[in-house]
Amino acid sequence: MKLILCFGVLICFSCKNLSFRKEDERINALNSMQQTDSDFSESAAANGFRKAFLEYMDEDGILLRDKHHPIMGGDAIKYISSINDSTFKLEWEPQGGDVAKSGDLGYTYGEYTLYNDSAVQKGTYVTIWRKQENGKWKFVVDASTQGLEDLIQE
Repeated sequence: MKLILCFGVLICFSCKNLSFRKEDERINALNSMQQTDSDFSESAAANGFRKAFLEYMDEDGILLRDKHHPIMGGDAIKYISSINDSTFKLEWEPQGGDVAKSGDLGYTYGEYTLYNDSAVQKGTYVTIWRKQENGKWKFVVDASTQGLEDLIQE
């Protein structure tokens, strides 16, 4: 009887450790994805909007923008490629997010600031990320809304 009890306790502890390991993997995936979003922002500030978006967007990526129908895949690549990013600077920082238990799909959200020659525009964003086969994250949906400057007290 003692042997069965000891065996049962061992199984319980083993299972508990497995669930902790899975949770650690999910948290590691979340941290990795949020770091990718931060790296994405740093790349946009340092190398320009166009280059950063083309680097971090999945080939089937979708852009959701004010006053536009969804811009998908090849059309999204053409849309980004056509933008003259020498007249503005875009910065953002993820404020939160989550990742699926599988660790291969998640989202980040936050606020952005767009600086151009004559104005500053603030808004919010949400980005949905998918982990690639090589372990890197690429965004599959990027959505932003403008108009936050009306709500910010300076």
